Amino acid sequence: MRVVPYSTVSEAVQGLKARGFTANLEVAGDSLRDVDSGKTFTAQQLMIVEHHRFEGASDPDDMSVVYGIEASDGTRGVVVDAYGVYADPRLSEFLKNVKIREEL
Repeated sequence: MRVVPYSTVSEAVQGLKARGFTANLEVAGDSLRDVDSGKTFTAQQLMIVEHHRFEGASDPDDMSVVYGIEASDGTRGVVVDAYGVYADPRLSEFLKNVKIREEL
């Protein structure tokens, strides 16, 4: 699979969703939770399939990383984390324990 470079965070989220990363994921304690289904996943059940980093040169709100994540049960979703002073320390710490597999 060839990953398309995106210009904005919203473009990346929409692009991932169009390619099947439809779950909205959020950190919940020591797991990620699919907001819609309520399923929770440990770091060991997840793989970062791709990520897109935005520097925010023109818009500080775009200082983010968009992650395409796949769970061992086939659930595919998106999570967005800011970086720098706006980063969510719980999410950042959780993602350090998730394996990365980039598909280029």
